[in-house]
This record gives sequence, C-alpha cells and structure tokens, in this order.
Amino acid sequence: MAAEMSVDLVAVERLLWSGQASFVSAQTTEGQIGIMPGHEPLLGQLVEGGTVNIVSADGERIVAAVHGGFFSVTATTVRVLAESAEFAGEVDVEEARKVLADTSATEEQQRAAQARVRAVEQVANA
Repeated sequence: MAAEMSVDLVAVERLLWSGQASFVSAQTTEGQIGIMPGHEPLLGQLVEGGTVNIVSADGERIVAAVHGGFFSVTATTVRVLAESAEFAGEVDVEEARKVLADTSATEEQQRAAQARVRAVEQVANA
C-alpha cells in the first residue's frame, strides 16, 4: 500500500473535499510547494488567486482555485483552509475571462479570475 495522508480542503462557506491522498501541491507566498506523506510539519500562507492540486489515494486528481487562506501540514495530515475555493469543474470559464478583460475589475477580482482559469487549464492539460 502506498503512503497516504488525511487531507481536508475547506473554504469559509463549505467543505470541498476530505479524504486520503498521496500528494498535495499549493501555491504559497513562499512559492509552489508539494506535500507527500511524512512531510515535516509546517504552516503556509496561500497566495491570493492560487490553485491547490490533490492526488487522492485512488489516483483521482482534484484541482481547485483558491483565494487566500493558509494550510497546515503534519506527517499524516494536510488541512487547506481557504477564504474561498471552487473546483475547476465548477468554474464558468467565460465569466472568468470576462473579468480578466474588464479594466474596471478590482485587483482582487482579477486574481480570483486568474486562479479560476488556471485551475481549468491545469485539468485540461493533465
């Protein structure tokens, strides 16, 4: 049996995913980080408008656009606590691209739209 860890992906408004995984990657203020079972404990801050990738124990790839928050890691658990998050499959790509093209959109709206598009592209390029 491959090594696994317990992973929770939680946004303020809902629990997106919870289960066993073999790998998690996230964009942090310190750069991209990949977590595997047995990783050293750490606490990281998620970037505004980033993505989180999870490879479940059965090999399914879960990709979510996240906006802010943090994650905590122990040897056996990863908890991703985002201000907001949505699965790549939930993203309205056309709407996100409209926000990116809108010069009156705020910087926060632009970052969130970039994360949504990036999440969809990561799934499409897998």
